[in-house]
Amino acid sequence: MEQVDRLRHTGLKATLPRVKVLELFQQSEQRHLAAEEVYRQMVRLGMDVGRATVYRVLPQFERAGLLKKTRIDGARTVYELNDGKRHHGHLVSLVDGSVREFFDSQIEARLLAIAQEQGFDMADYGVTVFGRPR
Repeated sequence: MEQVDRLRHTGLKATLPRVKVLELFQQSEQRHLAAEEVYRQMVRLGMDVGRATVYRVLPQFERAGLLKKTRIDGARTVYELNDGKRHHGHLVSLVDGSVREFFDSQIEARLLAIAQEQGFDMADYGVTVFGRPR
């Protein structure tokens, strides 16, 4: 019922595919999911949902503020639940493509200072670090 209320609150109709996609993000151990990963997980869970439906729902959820979208390397886009937590950066594994989050107040403070020095009011930022896990 929580998913239905959340969808209605954003103005989206609470269709079964939308409810199931939202549930997937809320219950998945993997926090950052590409559209294709969402589709595969839905199929693996026995959901009768089309690929086109998943690719259509994710941008709708982003526009409604339910999900946040991050472009990882210009070619790959992942979505994560917009849980209202503070800004964070991403660590991307060059081995398996997995994505982890990190927060560093010093980085955020420095970015804010740089923006102000350049005459900008910082509204958002994105930091992505690529590397190999140890």
